[in-house]
Amino acid sequence: RFNVVSSNNTYDVLSYGAVGDGNADDSLAFVKAWNDTCNDPDTPTMIIPDGKTFFVHPITLVGPCKSTNINVQLLGKIIAPDDTNAWKGLEFGDWLVFKYVDGLIVNGASRGLLDGRGKGWWDISCKNNPDKILRFISCNNLKVNGINTTQSGGGHLSFFSCNNVEVESVNLQSPAKSPNTDGVHISHTTSFWINNSIIATGDDCISMLDRTYNINITYIQCGPGHGISIGSLGGLGENVDVENITISHIDFYNTTNGARIKTWMEGTGQIQNVEFSNIIFDAVENPIIIDQHYGDPKSTPPKDTGIHISEVRYFELSGTSKTQTAINFNCSESVACTDISLKNIQLKSATSGELDSKCNNAYGRADGVQVPKPCLRSN
Repeated sequence: RFNVVSSNNTYDVLSYGAVGDGNADDSLAFVKAWNDTCNDPDTPTMIIPDGKTFFVHPITLVGPCKSTNINVQLLGKIIAPDDTNAWKGLEFGDWLVFKYVDGLIVNGASRGLLDGRGKGWWDISCKNNPDKILRFISCNNLKVNGINTTQSGGGHLSFFSCNNVEVESVNLQSPAKSPNTDGVHISHTTSFWINNSIIATGDDCISMLDRTYNINITYIQCGPGHGISIGSLGGLGENVDVENITISHIDFYNTTNGARIKTWMEGTGQIQNVEFSNIIFDAVENPIIIDQHYGDPKSTPPKDTGIHISEVRYFELSGTSKTQTAINFNCSESVACTDISLKNIQLKSATSGELDSKCNNAYGRADGVQVPKPCLRSN
């Protein structure tokens, strides 16, 4: 048994036998340090110290804990196994998981690094990829600040069934051609705020799925990647509900999409009250897009289902498009998009020529400067 040092309610993984040389397996030391942190009723702090590289297998750090004010100082570097067998037989395909922990603060002080070492996964079918570098499940009153992630085999950060979440100053990096490496994935979560972050991945910078409410995304640098997306939703024919989404002060660079909503025709339910504002596009494909036929081959006949998309506002958007069609509202034949608002949109080609807009069953209004010419039908 290791001599545990926990003065001032701190629990340093080195005191639990972690080596931090990048080779020794430090997983058990992390779990032991977490267990003591979680069982401290005061204001405990788990410390992952600077200047060390910790090799950690997939682990789940579980609550509920005795305190609702728990700190994790992620100051050093943690690396994942690069052997795909490390993920066999696990409940989740994730690497590091916090589950049922309320009042958690994860602080990387802008130097803590999670390295998923995912290069070996990228050439394998996406069905075999690990999931997220860091997942939070049923964690309420959560704060994540100043952490860096890189080389994810799958996604970077995931939040499922959480309430009241603040994410700030995170830096998430994977190569542009790395598959399914979403930056931030949000699902079944209410009152989520992310600010002042840099995301460069091979998939969506940020994606919001079903049962997400009151989401605020501000001051994000996104690119490369697939943009910031609501969806995809409805692929299994489920009834979905997404409401009150605000996305503002975003810089998109060289992304394959910008402000995107994507749904499958099989789904039902609603997406409503969404605002994209103060956004700059730099050499972006599909800067403004709603696609309610996501995943459908062009020859697919119309369906009588669809998710109703309404009250979507685009204010003060400008920059350059790599695609001729800069605004594309491809809405459902059976459930049209309604109450779409465009105000002060100024887009030009990243190369040459004039841009256009395309609308299919999209209703709303356009005010102020409009370049390219809008195509919305009157409500």
